[in-house]
Amino acid sequence: MLMGTSVLSLRMDGELLDRLRDHAAKRGMSVQDYVVRTLIRNDFDERFQSAVEETERFYGVP
Repeated sequence: MLMGTSVLSLRMDGELLDRLRDHAAKRGMSVQDYVVRTLIRNDFDERFQSAVEETERFYGVP
């Protein structure tokens, strides 16, 4: 199976970007590398699903 590359563009507020920069700097990484590393973590899917469910409960989405 051949895998290509894609570009993901994100728009975020300054506060979130600052937090990401801090987390990345503590690990000696760029923000881009830190985000990619976070996305490929084994537990990302579970953590993401939990965040979605919590957000839905907060906003009352059935």
